[in-house]
Amino acid sequence: MTLRHTDSPVRLLARAAGSPGAMAGKMARLGRMLAAYGNGRELDARLALLLRAGILDAAPTRIQLVVGSIDMLRFWISPASSEYYDRVGIDYTFHQILRFLEEPASLADPVGFFSTRDNVIGHLMQVVHANPRYDLELLMMWEDGLAELERQVESMIAGTHPRGAAIAAIVEEPDYHARLLDYTRDFRKDPAAPPPLRSNVEGSAHWQDLERTFGSLRTSMRYFCRLPKDPISAARHLLTVKEFPRHLGEPRPRSDEGEAISCPS
Repeated sequence: MTLRHTDSPVRLLARAAGSPGAMAGKMARLGRMLAAYGNGRELDARLALLLRAGILDAAPTRIQLVVGSIDMLRFWISPASSEYYDRVGIDYTFHQILRFLEEPASLADPVGFFSTRDNVIGHLMQVVHANPRYDLELLMMWEDGLAELERQVESMIAGTHPRGAAIAAIVEEPDYHARLLDYTRDFRKDPAAPPPLRSNVEGSAHWQDLERTFGSLRTSMRYFCRLPKDPISAARHLLTVKEFPRHLGEPRPRSDEGEAISCPS
């Protein structure tokens, strides 16, 4: 059991919020992150870096990025998380409130391209991930991203992390940070190392189908690149497609693992 299960709601809120003066800094970070949405040059630079590093096969267009983010939220992140919280006896809505109080920016960027290095790391440590591979690949945008993740998780486990008390009020499983540290070290040695899947994903053929597409940055962007690229078709997709379009996701045999996807400009 974690503090998230045992502490009173009032104490959890206080832990997540931190000191009275902390919220000003949190809101400033949120403001800077939201401002990044309008910085097209920074987004292009980050996508170009990931392409050069071989982490992405191709970069989605702006429209594909918007539609893909919405699909990832409505088909994968939100429903899989909601089911998980129901299983472990955690109120999903209250959990999001705690996450917002701990770090508002952690909820405002589902794809991660507009986040800072430390925001990605904080998000990874804050909640049990269905598959952390996506975020570790994202951290490769920074030269020291993975090393800093390892350092901060070690600090969290040692009880010396400056956000440790607030994160402890949110994280759902007591051994999550130990598993994350093991995977981070394995990933740094071999990016193909198998990731630790969240319990409700590991035991579900349905969620594994979606994890195959959205579990990594590379495969997520492959999906994004298969989406409509013009505004009318994109709007039609969002209005008419109500279930995950299996034919646009990764194939079950994963026979196209190394196949590059051409993405229109």
